[in-house]
Amino acid sequence: MDPLFFDLRATHNPHRWYMPLTEGVCVGPPGNCFMFGGIGLASAIGAMERTTGRPLIWATAQYLSYARPPSVVDLDVWVPASGKYNSQARVVGHVGDKEIFTVNAALGARPSELSQQWMQAPEAPAPKDCPPTEHWRNDAGGLHSRIEVRVAKGRYGFDRPGYPEEDGRLLLWIRPREKFAIDASMLAIMADHVPSGIGSALGQNAGGNSLDNTLRIRRIVPTEWVLCDIRILGVHGGFGHGAMYLFAQDGELRATASQSLIVRVRETPEDR
Repeated sequence: MDPLFFDLRATHNPHRWYMPLTEGVCVGPPGNCFMFGGIGLASAIGAMERTTGRPLIWATAQYLSYARPPSVVDLDVWVPASGKYNSQARVVGHVGDKEIFTVNAALGARPSELSQQWMQAPEAPAPKDCPPTEHWRNDAGGLHSRIEVRVAKGRYGFDRPGYPEEDGRLLLWIRPREKFAIDASMLAIMADHVPSGIGSALGQNAGGNSLDNTLRIRRIVPTEWVLCDIRILGVHGGFGHGAMYLFAQDGELRATASQSLIVRVRETPEDR
């Protein structure tokens, strides 16, 4: 398999994997950074695909706590059901005795010539015609420094206050700056950018902490960039809900994602 964006390592037990945490897979202010939620889901996907030898169909993560560098996350893979074409699996990610995330998933592929999509990619300028942008935290050395983002619609970064998106949509072109394949694990990392749509939708310096992350794979095809169509569905009571549709550059629907999150509004630069 292709190299991964994160450092997933095997053990003598094919159902146990581990991942040392470094700044490059974490986000947050200096001295208080933590593992990016999408890395948890992505690492679980990587572990399950390698344990079962099957590609991901869908996976959903529940985030329970934070993991901080330089700790090591252990990933235990369970496969309670495995048939001719698909397996049902789950992963518990923990640091010592502290559970950090739980992931449930199905993996596999069936012989079929049917391949069609009804959802079409939105009209968007090409990545080269979109301005490059930086994450509002601008955490040099962190995960966001390893991800290139270009804005096709909406606002991302420092210029969101006073410019709410009436339809709650944010279109981002995303790719890893390093030459990693954009596989299911990489799509899981991109899918965890749903909270970025909160600030654009509200027209405020706002985002959130993910409570969950669900990824459904339609078809993995080669592409340099992924067009992430983020749709914030609504916020209420301090929580928000959003979805994402992930397209290859040729318009092929690669995956869909959805999340619920705790909404955070940052009133001053110090809150960042």
